[in-house]
Amino acid sequence: MHPYIGSGPYCYANSLAMALGPTAPSPSTIEVLTGSPFGMHLLGGRLPLFDPYGWDDRGIDDAIALLGWTCRRQGADDGEQALALLHEAVKTGPVLAGPLEMGLLRHVPGMTGPIGADHFVTVLEADDTQVLFHDPYGCPYATLPTQDFLAAWRADTITFYHAEPYTMRGNFRQARAVTSEAALRAALPGAVAWLRGRDDLAVPPGTIGGATAVHHLADLVTDGLDPETHDHLTQFAIRVGARRLADAATALTSIGRDGAATIATRQARLVGSLQHDLVNGHTDSATQTLQQLAPTYDQLAAALS
Repeated sequence: MHPYIGSGPYCYANSLAMALGPTAPSPSTIEVLTGSPFGMHLLGGRLPLFDPYGWDDRGIDDAIALLGWTCRRQGADDGEQALALLHEAVKTGPVLAGPLEMGLLRHVPGMTGPIGADHFVTVLEADDTQVLFHDPYGCPYATLPTQDFLAAWRADTITFYHAEPYTMRGNFRQARAVTSEAALRAALPGAVAWLRGRDDLAVPPGTIGGATAVHHLADLVTDGLDPETHDHLTQFAIRVGARRLADAATALTSIGRDGAATIATRQARLVGSLQHDLVNGHTDSATQTLQQLAPTYDQLAAALS
């Protein structure tokens, strides 16, 4: 098992780490605490994501609680209300804002309209004219005209998140001291629940998870991926999926769960190997890899139980 260190689409965990401040654990630990590595699903039976359905918004709150922190979560009905809430919230410290529509973040080169991709940032200051924020997409102290920020923050094109418009979390307070190791141990029952499929979530029609989803993705690869799904996999889903699993393996090793870490490492290697095969059109190899991946989610759940 070799830990991964490098770039990756970790806006969610990076932004939360910045909001929590200097005592925050690493973004890699935060990502594992959210539950994101523990599952795979096909949204609507077509969009592949190497994470469990429903983890996205819920995972932030889980990670915050596991680490012994509290915060105030808010949403808004419109931009005027959102700006008033944000203006008040930044008085007490950084604010985690998101999801935002990545394509409407005008400070990012090439972003000229909605692309259906979510993003998170850490807001530092806000007024009627300008919003100042740390963007984990490589832009510290980024600025946007307030109306541009609000347009992205409305996030009405981000349909897969379980969050209201203009979602923000602020007023972060550490209620109790919790080590990263203790938080990771406390997160294991949740990880098993994600792997086995939570029964307290309303799943959209056609959405499938676990081994069934992996086998279905293998069929899609064999039949020929449409360009949008192919690009989604090679530009985002594979990269972040392999990263999450590698981080999960590192975290599990740190708390002595070596058997589970071995399975997570195997998953990371399998998912990571899809990148070359799909970019270069090696569909037979990619299909075989997915068939090997399918049973590992149940295996990891058993190892963590």
